[in-house]
Amino acid sequence: MTIHAAIIGTGFAARKRAEALGAIPGIKLTKIVSRHAERVQQLGQKYQVDVLSHVDDLWREPDLHLVFICTVNADHGALVQQALEHHKHVVVEYPLALDVSHATQLMALAQQRQRLLHVEHIELIGGLHVAMQEHLAAVGIPHYVNYRTLAPKQSAPHKWSYCLELLGFPMMAALSRIQRLTNLLGPVETVVCQGGVQPPDTRYFYRCLYSAQLMFCNGTLAELTYGKGEGVWQRSRYIEVRGDRGCLVFDGNQGCLTTAQGEQIISAAPRQGLFHKDTQRVVDYLLRERQLYVTPAESVYSLKVAAALQRSVELGATKVRVDRANGLWGN
Repeated sequence: MTIHAAIIGTGFAARKRAEALGAIPGIKLTKIVSRHAERVQQLGQKYQVDVLSHVDDLWREPDLHLVFICTVNADHGALVQQALEHHKHVVVEYPLALDVSHATQLMALAQQRQRLLHVEHIELIGGLHVAMQEHLAAVGIPHYVNYRTLAPKQSAPHKWSYCLELLGFPMMAALSRIQRLTNLLGPVETVVCQGGVQPPDTRYFYRCLYSAQLMFCNGTLAELTYGKGEGVWQRSRYIEVRGDRGCLVFDGNQGCLTTAQGEQIISAAPRQGLFHKDTQRVVDYLLRERQLYVTPAESVYSLKVAAALQRSVELGATKVRVDRANGLWGN
């Protein structure tokens, strides 16, 4: 069997998916859909596939099996719902939706229609995360995490990733940070978050900066900092985990494990090729019934944590309890 796939979108993720689909046996890219006529024509010509200008035309394709949704965050939920209602398998970039209840409904719909719903979380198969999983036990019982990602832009672009209406709450849009932590540390008890965007009352912002504290059910306190845009100045991708037997630190891809036995230098594999790996695992799931590396429930749980962070900001940095009812870990 050859899986016939379509891509909705023309941005970075869409281009990476198209590259992967052209290199993986057992799957064939047949359609690309976008409202942006010039970009979709260029992408269609590059990969020699048909292009469509409206998503409704896609659902009339009788031999379509799988849809990759690579659009602005605000469109994810509606497009996933349409694809599932037309009995298509779905891969969507995180977040699944900007509303937790809608995301939960989409999980139920995928189960009802017996279709794959895969939320991409390539951070979990990247070299940094793999290295952290391999060495985390060496720190013993973790009690403190400091995780910050800062991405400067000397001139913030007027594009969807700097528009709250299309991006969503920035800590929800940056869901991979929360997903990494919940994957390593488990469920969250309470959160506190403060920060915002500048300027706050215009369509496009030029800077966002948020600082959050997450208290995990296992007793670990995590400080999570996320920011991007003008005035951030220096790029940072840093994470440290301190435990009762040691400390694990990664600054970019360079890591160090410190224990009573001394220091061990760790180099994480670079991040290239992760969309290819993710796409290959989707193909392996559909054709060979191999388990995927993340479930929709895990992603939706991280979405719940992000929603709690948003609520904390709205309440003026008030502590908010994360609702685990019907979540990944139960009540």
